[in-house]
Amino acid sequence: MDLSNCKQLRFFGVHLNFLAAKCFVLVVITLFLGTVLLPTFSGLGGVIRQNKFVFVHNRSFSSSQPVKHKFLEVPQIVWGLNNQKIAFARACLTARMLNRTLLMPKLSASLFYKEVELLKPISFDKIFQFGRFNSVCKGFVQLSRYSDVSNQSDVIELQKGSGRRWTLEKDLEQLNQFSKHPYDAREIVRIVGKNPFLWHDHWPTKDYAKVFECLALVEEISMEADKVVSKIREIGMELRSKNPMSSSSSEPVPFVAVHMRIEKDWMIHCKKLEQRLNISEICSSKEEIMIRVGNTAGLKTPVVVYLAVADTLLEDNTVLNGWKNGLHPFEKKKLGVFDIYKKQPYLFQSAIDYEVCLRSDIFVGNSFSTFSSLVVLDRTQKMIKEGETKLCGSDVRWPSYAYNIRGAGNSPHPWVTNMSDTSLIAISYGSNHISC
Repeated sequence: MDLSNCKQLRFFGVHLNFLAAKCFVLVVITLFLGTVLLPTFSGLGGVIRQNKFVFVHNRSFSSSQPVKHKFLEVPQIVWGLNNQKIAFARACLTARMLNRTLLMPKLSASLFYKEVELLKPISFDKIFQFGRFNSVCKGFVQLSRYSDVSNQSDVIELQKGSGRRWTLEKDLEQLNQFSKHPYDAREIVRIVGKNPFLWHDHWPTKDYAKVFECLALVEEISMEADKVVSKIREIGMELRSKNPMSSSSSEPVPFVAVHMRIEKDWMIHCKKLEQRLNISEICSSKEEIMIRVGNTAGLKTPVVVYLAVADTLLEDNTVLNGWKNGLHPFEKKKLGVFDIYKKQPYLFQSAIDYEVCLRSDIFVGNSFSTFSSLVVLDRTQKMIKEGETKLCGSDVRWPSYAYNIRGAGNSPHPWVTNMSDTSLIAISYGSNHISC
């Protein structure tokens, strides 16, 4: 039959004109491709990608459309620098458990009970390097900025429990609940309640150490710490030139950092802690610290002793007197670096002191101080990373000691962090069990 001369076709019992027949055939072909061939090409249930567009049946949208990320938001972090670091790490690990990215939190520029006018929030990236953190911690925990959130109103609040009835088990159960439907569908989980430092701890010490390893001070603060350490090393070189016969002239004069906790606020706190815990090895007098530091095993003199102390809270102006012969003590004013500190808010000052203590040849601190505990954790982690197999003793690479615990011959007790601990409680609240 000559189709060109036909005015009508009979197809499935239905009369169609020629134009309609052509349209019908095209529809059939399109449906066939959509239901049979496209799944074969894509492997994604009828989705095919072409020229940066995604075609799903007869609808299309740009493949550059961002994937919806989920975030965790936490309250402003307060208290001392190292309590803030623990709170930050705890927030990171909470986000990791919930399979979320932590929104960059606000830190606090001063102690929450001091300098109230300076307690205004300070951004995390004003203290620590944001980009480096995400680079080093990639695949473990991550930070995001609020500008990364597509819908800041898609929020569900998680009220952290408090009080004696709020147990470790209840806290873990709540977190597990918020990692599942329907809570996991929300773009932001906003935790409200108490300071993250006081949250229950569900993670081993090595996980905290991993987060701390990703923290690096911004260049502004790191350079100030460089100035302080350089000044200490200069004094060491001067001492070497004056005492060429005291030990090998080729060896640099060692630099000992002592976190000397004798300020009035600490003495009130530690005495109450001794009574509550029925432990006598928490508080240490100035005289006891000086004697034990002087008795440090293997200590070669002359030695520069840097006293990391909160000058504004110190009522004793005789901390430089009474040290053993050969020990040359310096605090910020005598060292000539007080101007570096006084122009900075509390958080910056503490960060500088922390870095100075971390870089010391020998560190001596108090095992019930969070500051001292984190310095020792970082130093322990550093030795492990460098492949050191011996962590305790006077001949280790970066020895640390606790002056509040008596060692052999009335010396400070050798101290390293137990990286196999199942929680950070010993560091968060102090302990007289210090591994060595």
